[in-house]
Amino acid sequence: MSKEVKNVEYGLEKIFEGAQDFLPLMGTDYIEFIVGNAKQAAHYYKTAFGYQSLAYAGLETGMKDRTSYVLKQDKIRIVLTTPLTAESPLNDHIVKHGDGVKVVALWVEDARKSFEETTKRGARVYMEPTVETDEHGEVVRAGIYTYGETVHMFVERKNYNGVFLPGFREWKSDYNPAPTGLKYVDHMVGNVGWNEMNTWVKWYEEVMGFVNFLSFDDKQITTEYSALMSKVMSNGNGRIKFPINEPAEGKKRSQIEEYLDFYGGPGVQHIAIATDDIIKTVGELRARGVEFLSAPPHAYYEAIPERLGAHMDMMKEDISVLEDLAIMIDADEEGYLLQIFTKPVEDRPTLFYEIIQRMGARGFGAGNFKALFESIEREQQLRGTL
Repeated sequence: MSKEVKNVEYGLEKIFEGAQDFLPLMGTDYIEFIVGNAKQAAHYYKTAFGYQSLAYAGLETGMKDRTSYVLKQDKIRIVLTTPLTAESPLNDHIVKHGDGVKVVALWVEDARKSFEETTKRGARVYMEPTVETDEHGEVVRAGIYTYGETVHMFVERKNYNGVFLPGFREWKSDYNPAPTGLKYVDHMVGNVGWNEMNTWVKWYEEVMGFVNFLSFDDKQITTEYSALMSKVMSNGNGRIKFPINEPAEGKKRSQIEEYLDFYGGPGVQHIAIATDDIIKTVGELRARGVEFLSAPPHAYYEAIPERLGAHMDMMKEDISVLEDLAIMIDADEEGYLLQIFTKPVEDRPTLFYEIIQRMGARGFGAGNFKALFESIEREQQLRGTL
């Protein structure tokens, strides 16, 4: 069984007591990607991941500088946005980063207060509080920058009953493949530069009132060739979790260095999405063409009973099925979890996805780190970037 929390004997509840309550967050509202072709990207996310058409904004709705498609699956909303003119500043984001996450929107009760509390603590302004209205009511949004050019948008929608946001209309489509069992955003991981992790840990603590409840150093996250360090930040109710990674010294270039090189700086490395049935979800995703990292060696699966210990009694999954699908498993003091990682979903080796099913565990699969990063290194070797 992995020991993920440095002070685990105090319990996660005790750790979360340190979170401040000046910024109550109710969940992830949406994630906005800036992409080169939103129409085609939307088709990919529908076909491969089972998202459904929700809303649209573009020339037909009076938006002259960009087009946005909004997709939904259970509690997840993603927005795919493309600039429409050469003069749009969104082009700079695509040139520098390729397709990637620009906005991580957080659902709040009071966007103005969220903006005031974070900016007075040092947050850099992205967007002043703005009231957007249409016949369905009003939404208040305000934004601040976090690492790199990534933005946290505070979204207050208690007085709105439209499909998504003012300026968007319902997107009706004859093509809506069945969902794949994706439920909600479990966590989102950011990669930052050398010696920047603690800077951003402090930022989340001081600006947003988060706590650091898990820490991994380069002795825990290491292979023969590379290493990294990571700290997990969480808000008080545990609904929002942002692990932050930085590179560490190794014989060769780590996955974090590769990301920073190709993304052109810090940004969202991967999005972990929860499912209630990872075997069914991964089987469906594979059938739709989603590519996953290669499986750990057979010895990894032979060692599962030892790694899970007492949690083997509650395990329902067949280990041979997990091995066939390359799904990994790990445990902490509260239960076990199952997880798998896609290959990068862009041409640049940057953004990827994690599919996770929690069976009581609240950790992040520390016992899988070595096997996972060795699998990533095999992909790096094929790309010639290790």
